[in-house]
Amino acid sequence: MAVRFYHLAVDAHDLPMLARFWCAVLDWKVLFEDEEEIVIGAGPSAMPGMCFLPVPERKKVKNRLHIDLAPDDRDAEVERIIGLGARRVDVGQDPGVTWVVLADPEGNEFCVLSPKNSLVD
Repeated sequence: MAVRFYHLAVDAHDLPMLARFWCAVLDWKVLFEDEEEIVIGAGPSAMPGMCFLPVPERKKVKNRLHIDLAPDDRDAEVERIIGLGARRVDVGQDPGVTWVVLADPEGNEFCVLSPKNSLVD
């Protein structure tokens, strides 16, 4: 049986704000929106996407799952994403690591890596 990574579901307090933040970060667009979910992606058939789902509570602890972004220029991308509303966070990373940990406007951590050419470099 074949299986594909369809989308990443993200609990959100403010669905429209968080969906639009991630659209700006990834250069994606809103594909579907109602009060119960917002789906974003590169296009309707380009998987995976992200689906934002409403929850009443705000995030309280470190994510057990997070997104890693691999840009061409890590430092420039970090500054661009901070300009979109992210902030730097310390999750205990060593000072010499090759990635930068950021949090989206609702506090979900994600990493901006040094440039990558494959999944194992």
